[in-house]
Amino acid sequence: MEILTDENIKLISVADTAEYRYPNVTENTETNVTDHIDQIVAEHSDPTDKFPFMKALRSRENHSDPCGGKYIFLHTLPRRFNADMLKDCKNLNQWVDMCKFSLNYGLGLPLKNKENVFTKKGWFATDQFALDLIFNNRMRHYECLTSDPAMAAAFFVPFYAGIDVGRYLWGPYNISVRDAASLELVTWLVRRPEWKIMRGKDHFLVGGRITWDFRRRTDSESDWGNKLLVLPELKNISMLVIESSPWHANDFAVPYPTYFHPAKDKEVIDWQKRVRRFNRPWLFSFVGAPRPQQVDSIRGQIIDQCRRSSRCRLLECGTGKNSCYSPSNVMRVFQGSVFCLQPQGDSFTRRSAFDSILAGCVPVFFHPASAYTQYIWHLPRNYSKYSVFISEDDIREGNTLIEQRLLKLSQDQISKMREEVIKLIPKLVYADPRSKLTKIRDAFDISVEAVIDRVAKLRMNIVNGVHENEPDESYSWKYPLLEPGADTVVGEYEWDHFFYKQKEG
Repeated sequence: MEILTDENIKLISVADTAEYRYPNVTENTETNVTDHIDQIVAEHSDPTDKFPFMKALRSRENHSDPCGGKYIFLHTLPRRFNADMLKDCKNLNQWVDMCKFSLNYGLGLPLKNKENVFTKKGWFATDQFALDLIFNNRMRHYECLTSDPAMAAAFFVPFYAGIDVGRYLWGPYNISVRDAASLELVTWLVRRPEWKIMRGKDHFLVGGRITWDFRRRTDSESDWGNKLLVLPELKNISMLVIESSPWHANDFAVPYPTYFHPAKDKEVIDWQKRVRRFNRPWLFSFVGAPRPQQVDSIRGQIIDQCRRSSRCRLLECGTGKNSCYSPSNVMRVFQGSVFCLQPQGDSFTRRSAFDSILAGCVPVFFHPASAYTQYIWHLPRNYSKYSVFISEDDIREGNTLIEQRLLKLSQDQISKMREEVIKLIPKLVYADPRSKLTKIRDAFDISVEAVIDRVAKLRMNIVNGVHENEPDESYSWKYPLLEPGADTVVGEYEWDHFFYKQKEG
């Protein structure tokens, strides 16, 4: 297989332009990308082309092939990088027996529906960090796998990155133990001829945890996590995580797993119909625990405001018998609420935001990195269509009463937002890996298509000899906010202070 030269490979940077770092996945964009590829392959029809991926680009022209331009090459990794980790499932988590969560391709045990909170099919007790298993199992059943690297629109690395790091985050594990699998993976990958085609820029993997678990800043034993995402060899790879970094360019946020994993389109449609009929006696609700150890947390103020309001439903989580661990308890609160408060958790994001959307509850965010600069492939760019934003600064300083702010919204505004939320449900759930939705694109489909689209653009840059200056990674969070076609030079923005404080802190 012919490999790109250093001269050609340097034409694509880790992030390229803002457009390539954050591709807009819309029908129009997909059409434009296809048209552009058609033009490029027409200009490079010589079978002796020096670019080893031209066959993959040309496959996009074959409209009789349902997999044209969509083929994925699935690396066959040694079992120690994935399946063997599950042999010790009881010790994957210090507090929870992960064996039951690894059942059913990572979906966990089916949920009982004694209280009629769920529908009859498709509901499981899914762990919020189970994406490694769910995504990898879906990829093994992907209908457009290929064994021909030249046909691959992208290359998938089935490494259980989240499971690997999760087993060593707590306890007496030194950095050598935490980094061992990541370093072994790099050694294995860089020797592969498929990796050398684009030095990993056409590869992607999934880490079912937040990005900070893979970004250890130092080699101090007391520092958190491993250094998978800071390894020089992996700077080019696309890593899908449940929370990305606002200041780095090699990770992309995808939805947390929820409890709903439909096997058929009808199960999604039936659930959406049911969500529209829910009686919602509570104006707003909060499910969560205070964070007294976090100086800047606003959870205490949110809980106080909820307690003082007759229109708020509070499900407070804590130690001991914790009703928040019951999916039916959590979903019942969301199903009965018009708005669901989603402040920062231990990090920017929360699984709760996706559970609330699944219940048709309009999320209220207090920090832009909790959703708006994260899930750019899955959520609307215009965040006001499906959510309410209240600055956490206003809560912290006592300038805003949440109840009064929400009461100012008209019933028409609320109805439109709720309908947008309900329309989002198919895009945010992961279908059962043992099945395939026929017409509905779920979170997996959208993620894979976005990666393929990104790789195609990178390849087009190489073919066209386009060399873009790398944008400043410290402004990565801003790129999704730019208008299409806008200059990539990023200036002042109203949310600057949110990210400046977090970064400096």
